[in-house]
Amino acid sequence: MTRLLVVVPSDTDPPTRLGDWLRDAGLELDERRLSTGDPLPADLTGFDGLLVLGGPQSSLDSPEVSPELVGVRTLLGQAIAADIPTLAVCLGAQLLAQVGGGSTRVGVDGPEVGAALVAKRDAADADPLFGPLPLSPDVLEWHHEEIDRLPAGATLLASNPRYENQAYRVGEHVYGLQFHIETDAALVRQWAEGDPVGVAGTGLDLDTVCARAAAVHPDLAEVWAPFAGRFAELLRTRAAGRAAAAGS
Repeated sequence: MTRLLVVVPSDTDPPTRLGDWLRDAGLELDERRLSTGDPLPADLTGFDGLLVLGGPQSSLDSPEVSPELVGVRTLLGQAIAADIPTLAVCLGAQLLAQVGGGSTRVGVDGPEVGAALVAKRDAADADPLFGPLPLSPDVLEWHHEEIDRLPAGATLLASNPRYENQAYRVGEHVYGLQFHIETDAALVRQWAEGDPVGVAGTGLDLDTVCARAAAVHPDLAEVWAPFAGRFAELLRTRAAGRAAAAGS
C-alpha cells in the first residue's frame, strides 16, 4: 500500500471527508492525533507522503506554548528538503510557509471565515493538482492569521481579494492550502460555536454561516475529491520509484 502520514494537530480538525477521498484513492493513512498523545515519527522514512491539518494553535506560538508543533515543523522541513508529496492545510500551510523561509502574521483584514471562492493564478494551469480545477473553486475559510510572505521560489497557485496567499507550492510536490477542503456540516458548526469572534467578523449569524457552508459542501466534493485523487497519484508515483530503487 502507498502510505500517507496524517498529522492532526488538534481533534477539532480531523481529516473528515478528505481522509475518505484519499482512502478511496487507494492510500493507507497512518493518522497521528497530537492532542491525544500520538507520537510523531522522527522522519518520513517508510511514508510516501505527508498531510498536515489545522487546529486552533497559532503559527506564531513559541515551542513553550505549543510544543506539539515542534515535531510537525521538523517533518515539514524534511518534506521540503526531499520534495516529498505533501498537503498542508490552514495551520499546516502556515507552518509550511514558516519552515520554508516565509512568514505569517495576524490577519490584517481580520478573520476569514465561512464559504468563499478563490481564484487560480496563471501558474496553476501547468500544475498537476491545480490545473484541472475550475477557475474559481469553492473553499471553506477559517483562519485568524495569514501567510504574508511565501518561501523564496514558491509558486502561488490561488488567491482571493482578501488574502493573497491562498494556495502555493514549494518545489514540485509540496503544497500549502490556507483554506479548508476537508469539512462537513458537523465540523463547521463545531468551529462556528467555538469561534464567536470569527463568526462576528462575517457580519452574519451563526446559523447563516453554517447554512452557507452546508450549501457549498456538494460543490467542494465535486471539485476537491478529484484533487485528492491527483494528490494520491503523486504518492503512488513516489512509491513506485522507491520500489524500483529497492529492487535494483
